[in-house]
This record gives sequence, C-alpha cells and structure tokens, in this order.
Amino acid sequence: MAICNPPSSQSKKTIKQRFLKLLPCCGPSAAPSVSQCNIEDDFELSTVCHRPEGLDKLQEQTKFTKKELQVLYRGFKNECPSGAVNEETFKLIYSQFFPQGDSSTYAHFLFEAFDTNKNGSVSFEDFVAGLSIILRGSINDRLNWAFNLYDLNKDGCITKEEMMDIMKSIYDMMGKYTYPCMQEDAPREHVENFFQKMDRNKDGVVTIEEFIESCQKDENIMQSMQLFDNVI
Repeated sequence: MAICNPPSSQSKKTIKQRFLKLLPCCGPSAAPSVSQCNIEDDFELSTVCHRPEGLDKLQEQTKFTKKELQVLYRGFKNECPSGAVNEETFKLIYSQFFPQGDSSTYAHFLFEAFDTNKNGSVSFEDFVAGLSIILRGSINDRLNWAFNLYDLNKDGCITKEEMMDIMKSIYDMMGKYTYPCMQEDAPREHVENFFQKMDRNKDGVVTIEEFIESCQKDENIMQSMQLFDNVI
C-alpha cells in the first residue's frame, strides 16, 4: 500500500484487479463462484493443518459477508493447503506479479504488516483482517495500516532511513525498465518530498498524528485511499 497519486478513472478497474492478484488468495483462478461454496462444509477443516475461526466469528471481526469469506478462503486454501503461508512462500507468490523487478524486500515488509502475531506465518485470519482494513476500512483505519507498514521497527514514528528502505524496495520491485525511466536518485527525492510534507515540526521523524493529518489534507492521497472501495 503506497501513498501515491491516484490513477485515471480508466485504469481503476485494472489496478483493482492487479491489487487483488498481488494477494495470495485473490487470483482469478482461485475464486470460484459463490454458488460453489456450500454453507454446510464451512471451511472443510479436515483438510488443513491450521484451523481458522468459524465463518460467523470472522464475519463479525471483518467487513466481509459470509459468502465473500467462503470465496476468499477457498482461494487461500488453494494457494496455501496448510492453512497458513510463511514468508518465503509469500515472496514467491508476490514475485509472480513483478517479474521485471525484485519484489522480495517489499514483500518482506508487506508480510510483516500482515503477520500481526509475529509468529512467522500469515493465517487466513491474519490475511482477511488486513484485507478488510485495506479494502473496506475507514480512511483512518487504512492510514493507520499504511503507517504501520512504513514504521519498520514499530516504534511509533517513521524515520528517513525507514522511508528510504520502503522506497528503494518499491523501485526495485518496479524494475529498471519501466517507462518513463526512473532516475537513480528518485527514491531519495521521494523521501525528501514525503518529509517536507509530513514532518510538520521538523524533528526528523513522522509520527502517526502527523501522517494522518497530512494525508487527510492531501486530495490526491485521499483519492488513492478510496481506490479500493467495494472492490470485492
């Protein structure tokens, strides 16, 4: 989830579809029709090692319907038969959508954001909790999730070093052959612009309060936050 200028309306659908493809369970081949998802077999728990919470509980904890959760789970289990995905598998899945670059570092940061229990794996519960925030959460929820992604050491503020690591990972992921060509100093320029806009008291770090306040005042960022509304 990157804070960036929103695309044109013509490309919204394509970007929404691409965003879903980046997530392990949402590829088009992994999403059967809802009619295929029988209520009585809930999650077919006997076939997995990790047993997810019941549908009703997950429905209460997220903003997805029961039928949406069924479709998501069947796709997740198709990619991750054990019921959970480790970091290496997550990186492998993610890399398939950025063959022109190296997505491993950004995938690592994204995995850390989804792995809320810090146990080295992302369960279906972890996955849909994060997905619910990204796709259905309030603006504040989404901004908090993005801040947590950028705050690499989870100390409550974003440093220039952390933002530089994030930006380098994004540029690495996009590859060297993008159009228009990216300049080598582009990540540093992006970081400087970020801090000029976000670091309101000029103390060298961006707090969650500064981050949310600055984002809410930026029309482009607000439009990008709304990009994934009702995507599923």
